Amino acid sequence: MITHGLVLTAGLGTRLRPLTLVRAKPAVPIAGVPIVRRIIAWLAREGVTDLVLNLHHLPETIAAVVGDGSDLGVRVRYSWEPVVLGSAGGPRHALPIIGSPRFFIINGDTLTDLALAPLAGAHASTGAMVTMALVPNREPGRYGGVQMTADGRVTGFVGRGVEAAGSYHFIGVQVAEAEAFAGLKDGEAVNSTRGVYDRLIASKNGSIRGYVCDAAFWDIGTPEDYAATDAAFSRTSA
Repeated sequence: MITHGLVLTAGLGTRLRPLTLVRAKPAVPIAGVPIVRRIIAWLAREGVTDLVLNLHHLPETIAAVVGDGSDLGVRVRYSWEPVVLGSAGGPRHALPIIGSPRFFIINGDTLTDLALAPLAGAHASTGAMVTMALVPNREPGRYGGVQMTADGRVTGFVGRGVEAAGSYHFIGVQVAEAEAFAGLKDGEAVNSTRGVYDRLIASKNGSIRGYVCDAAFWDIGTPEDYAATDAAFSRTSA
């Protein structure tokens, strides 16, 4: 099992304003518990106990609710970004702190109940550089998508709308080889999709793969999404 993980918590959370004007999005509570603590508790249950969180926007609001992670049964360290480095630049900057050739990358602003061991096993069996957890894209008018062959090779990424029909929706969890980011210039802002991953796909077919699952996924992108997710978790914890 992979025990190292990077939780992406550096984003500005602009779509969730005004809530994110006073705290970073991962520190916003869902049914009374900050999103990032829910994510870490899930990771701990799945055996991922050595974590790095990247920080930029209102970092003290994340550090205040996470600390060193010991009360959640994990070790947490932090990777500071003077500017937001993006979904590939952030992992590149954090590589020396992560200290593992293979690790999970988890979005710090979504929730899921995905079982991680099968994802790790699928990744190890293919020799891929990155394996992304996916579900069928049932809302192509709302979400962009991942295009994939029948044998799981990711071939590209599309925006929302007609072109996303029949695609897959990335649920914010992936396994990556450190090598996928090691060639980037440290401190350079760059994204994974529509960036590094596209270049990897072009250079080596099958370097990015998809893992299709039936995991639940809760979006917290907008105030409306936040209200719906908070209500759903409040019902289950009542």
